[in-house]
Amino acid sequence: MKVLFLTNNDNTRPLSDWLNEREDVILCDQRCTCELLESLQPEIIISFNYQYIISKEVINSFPGDIINLHISLLPWNKGADPNIWSFMNDTPKGVTIHKLEEGLDTGAVLFQRELLFDENVESLSSSYNTLISNITDLFMEHWEEIKSSNYKVIPQIPHAGSYHRRADLDEVLDRKLIDYDSTIASFKELLNGKR
Repeated sequence: MKVLFLTNNDNTRPLSDWLNEREDVILCDQRCTCELLESLQPEIIISFNYQYIISKEVINSFPGDIINLHISLLPWNKGADPNIWSFMNDTPKGVTIHKLEEGLDTGAVLFQRELLFDENVESLSSSYNTLISNITDLFMEHWEEIKSSNYKVIPQIPHAGSYHRRADLDEVLDRKLIDYDSTIASFKELLNGKR
């Protein structure tokens, strides 16, 4: 199967390498356009840590599935910095594989895994690495189902959960610097002005 794998981050390499051992994978870190799809002719598109929003035109013109890997337990923390927001807002934590649609991280859920973290032990960095590892494992476990479109879809309830833009974090932090390696408990103290 010809897979277009959209990513802008090296931490997706283990998954793209694994997938490339099984399928014909084309890695892409540029903006996905209708012209690009026309030239590459993929059968499925996988988006994982991809910095660009996939346009309505691309979504509507592509006849196959577009699958997104998101490191939050949707519908919580759609958009940017989901790991950080899950701790800031004390929302459920986990990973989600979902179908891509026009709204940001609003597509029907295919597979999810909820995770728990000890905030006195874990850091933003270690929790992020755990999320990446878990979504990679979840995808590998369900690749045959994803590949054959043999899965149940669970529609997300419109307007449920939460959504954040990249600028939202800058606003909340108000020039405070994040130490990604300190504990999450320390990070929350910083946010609450206790440090």
